[in-house]
Amino acid sequence: MTEGLDIDVLAWGARAKARCDALGLPPYSEVEGQLTRRFLTPAHAAALTTLSEWMADAGMSVRRDAAANLIGRYEGETPGAKTLIIGSHIDSVRNGGCYDGPLGIMLGVDVVEALHRAGRRLPFAIEVVAFGDEEGSRFPASMSCSRAIAGTLDPSALAMKDADGVSVAEALAAFGGDPDAIAAAARRPEDVLAFLEAHIEQGPVLEAEGLALGVVTAIAAQKRLMVRIEGVAGHAGTTPMALRKDPAPAAAEAMLALEWICRAGADGLVGTVGRMTALPGAFNVIPGAVDFSIDIRAETSAMRDAAVEAVTAEIQAIADRRGLRAEITLMQALAESPCDPSLIEMLEGALSDLSLPARRLPSGAGHDAMVMADLCPVAMLFIRCEGGISHNPAEAVSEADCALAAQAMLHFIDKLERRERA
Repeated sequence: MTEGLDIDVLAWGARAKARCDALGLPPYSEVEGQLTRRFLTPAHAAALTTLSEWMADAGMSVRRDAAANLIGRYEGETPGAKTLIIGSHIDSVRNGGCYDGPLGIMLGVDVVEALHRAGRRLPFAIEVVAFGDEEGSRFPASMSCSRAIAGTLDPSALAMKDADGVSVAEALAAFGGDPDAIAAAARRPEDVLAFLEAHIEQGPVLEAEGLALGVVTAIAAQKRLMVRIEGVAGHAGTTPMALRKDPAPAAAEAMLALEWICRAGADGLVGTVGRMTALPGAFNVIPGAVDFSIDIRAETSAMRDAAVEAVTAEIQAIADRRGLRAEITLMQALAESPCDPSLIEMLEGALSDLSLPARRLPSGAGHDAMVMADLCPVAMLFIRCEGGISHNPAEAVSEADCALAAQAMLHFIDKLERRERA
């Protein structure tokens, strides 16, 4: 039980936070002065090297699978026992924060280290997994690494290319992975007990209510689209406004349509344009095409799909009115993902053991847990973040909250152990 573990809990929380901070600096970032760590880059490799050492020091055997997931395993009482997977992602958005993803990994390492120091083995193994690609900040789709483990990765995803024309398969091979053996990364459902992910909330609810931790009930449905509106490139000074086939104003109109459609929808429906490129991209040239991304999320797939249909129809109508051509490509579709009811109750019990309120809340952000739900029951623990700010260098957590999260995870493991021994 947790009472028998010889740990300095506050120092423990401080270490998890400090390790996240350390990984926010070169060589763990591609850019000096900010955190940018994309999938299959030297910064990603450097992070895995250091994290491998921390996992080994915590008493785990360490390996990488064919999809470049880093996996630390703490064996159970019986070799080959079912596995509780604890994990999150090690990659970041461009100019992101230090805790989105890595904090859940560091807390998992600390939990295993506490068990290892106490000489405690469980009726199940624990694996701590650092997924390499949750954000999709290099390639158009995301969560390819958790999909590989869940056995749901479409082989066509390996052909996707980054902005430099490098495919996932090429980057993976250069990184030391094996795109031809990607199917070997998939785990068998009968071998996996559950998946637990600790993650900063990335929203303001817990802070507004003065709560350190929350229990996630479900993860929102999501679709990612890429839109291209094509017109006719021309000279910026010699083509009259009335005679232009300019896709840029059409793209602006499409973004406004996305905004009003999502604002008019139910609570929880959100739409975002996060990336836009005008081609050829010169000051004195009317663009011939504009490419932009659309991310639409909602509490249910039905709500999400209705919004996608409305936005798609509006973009086509805008293009038709302006004599342009619109092409819309679905890049990714994720259904809403409820967390497992019995695991939710265990997490609530863990918070109650710490005399903390068991606040339930949904996640509007996507997480590897929603992919892992195709493999096994999942649970998510949210950790308060300052101002609800995330995907931003200002992302911040407290050492005390990190310590509470680690304690809650250990209490959760206690409850899972009791259930498995019953």
